Amino acid sequence: MKKYLIAVSFASTILLSQACKKSFLDKYPQTTISPELFFNTEADLSQYINGLLNMPGTGQYTADQNSDNLATTSGSIDIKNIMIGSNPSSKTVSADLWDFTRIRNINYFLENYNKAKVSQDVKDHYAGLARYYRADFYLEMVKLFSDVPWYSTTINPNDSAALYMARTPRAQVIDSLMADLLFASTHVKEQVPAGTPGKWAVAAKYAGAALFEGTFRRYHPELNLQQTAGAFLDTAKTVAARIMASGKYRLYSTGNPQGDYASLFKSADLSANPEIILNRPYDLSVKGAPSGNNNTGIWGDYEQSPSRDLVQTYLMKDGSRFIDVSGYQQFTFVQEFQNRDPRLAQTLAFPGFTRAQDAAPYIQRLNKNFSGYHQLKGYINSTDNNVIGSADFPVTRYAEILLTYAEAVAEQGTITQADLDNTVNLIRTRVGMPALSLAVANGNPDAVLATKYPAVTGGNKGVVLEIRRERRVELALEGYRYDDLLRWHGGNLLSKIPEGMYFPGLGQFDMSGDGVADIMLIGKDDAIPDDAHKVRNTLGVTLVYYKAGSFGEDVTVYLKNGAQGGNLVTETTPRQFIEPQYYYRPVPYLQTQLNHNLTQIFGWQ
Repeated sequence: MKKYLIAVSFASTILLSQACKKSFLDKYPQTTISPELFFNTEADLSQYINGLLNMPGTGQYTADQNSDNLATTSGSIDIKNIMIGSNPSSKTVSADLWDFTRIRNINYFLENYNKAKVSQDVKDHYAGLARYYRADFYLEMVKLFSDVPWYSTTINPNDSAALYMARTPRAQVIDSLMADLLFASTHVKEQVPAGTPGKWAVAAKYAGAALFEGTFRRYHPELNLQQTAGAFLDTAKTVAARIMASGKYRLYSTGNPQGDYASLFKSADLSANPEIILNRPYDLSVKGAPSGNNNTGIWGDYEQSPSRDLVQTYLMKDGSRFIDVSGYQQFTFVQEFQNRDPRLAQTLAFPGFTRAQDAAPYIQRLNKNFSGYHQLKGYINSTDNNVIGSADFPVTRYAEILLTYAEAVAEQGTITQADLDNTVNLIRTRVGMPALSLAVANGNPDAVLATKYPAVTGGNKGVVLEIRRERRVELALEGYRYDDLLRWHGGNLLSKIPEGMYFPGLGQFDMSGDGVADIMLIGKDDAIPDDAHKVRNTLGVTLVYYKAGSFGEDVTVYLKNGAQGGNLVTETTPRQFIEPQYYYRPVPYLQTQLNHNLTQIFGWQ
């Protein structure tokens, strides 16, 4: 039975609830127990730090809704609402994102942990965890706002300078959070309770933060920080190499390229998996444990559906590009899953996939505003709610470290074939894909990827693009894509409305891959017959009928060209991504009224 740490929010018992509810730093954290009486033992330090535990969970399987990987009907997608909004401003955007309550709780610990009567290495371990959490908090704030006030202490209510601080420049905030991560990676212990970050999880965050900032600075000239990008990429390389050299982790593989990758996202216990650096355990057999059940949100035609652009990113099984196959734009659902990278059918529901509750293969349910594709990653194929809710979530995988190293050296122009063989090609080998050749990639860059990322230039253009493909495919639907598009200056890709699977027109179509029709598309003016008069296929199964037409018509399926066919249309409201403004969020209007030193940047009002 896996061990499970239920993280109680001890900070909320130490800090008076009134102080915790305020988002503005206008109070000391007030205590119900004085720090002199509480911060005495390692148990005290551990209990407080456990209250700060903050890890992603299965909700990450829906986090790509902000990106070009998914179409979604949700009205809460921040960037989409900005792009389709009428004059978005600080009065309408990001009101709930400017909250420093967590940083106050972290700083309160850092001001008091030294009172404990424990050895210095124990103090440093818990201080390292607190600084890791502070760095994580500020990294996310920088991703949103760029320049944000850096608070390294709790605020005295009489300290006007701190209370009404202006935005700290991005470079200073990043240097401070990187210093936190350096300390944490040096002092946090390797052996920690299950489900909590240890030495190597901290190092992974350190490498990822360096990669994010290094590439963001390189591809965002509006910051005027391009000359400093290389130092961060060197850090990403060095820290990732340290994790690789540790010998602590390896890609999970049993020699089954058709299933090993998928098993990472449906396992009841990842605690001993050699690929998992940080795991979020779920176990409904433990009283009070949360459920990881996310099946409803990611499956079917309810909330989200994968985009055809994601499907077309996967290579052919022989390593060649799908876009080089003649007529690929008119491939139907069954055709586009044939002879592809095995990760495609382990990430999305494939023709012939059978759900646990069904006796026959699932036939993709079509609906307005959806792509037709269904997500498998994170979907637990069971009818037992305890099983569904108890699958662990892999917060940090070793595969990400390999991709971080590969991208860092490629961006620095120092990548070798050996680097690829020790990173990307290990990932490909796991799923039976051919190795990536440095010479071939740079000799014949992918034209579609080159159009998507025009800022990538130079002799390593081809391999940089292929590493980006590999990252998108390997980490698809795990919540990485939006941040990647931000740092790569890919806002233009967010403005493209996701489309779905292709149908050449009206008629009968096979969706299960057995060569027998499963569904019927009829015209908008045709009536769906009663069951007795519906067509049956050669297996004696009644076809599922859909009325197909153009967007906005009284039909059940929207096709790009109406009855003449085309891709499924998910929506038509134009999206506009304004450069560079929309890479950032405005400080909420209310905060600028409370603190007039908080100013807007990059055109926000």
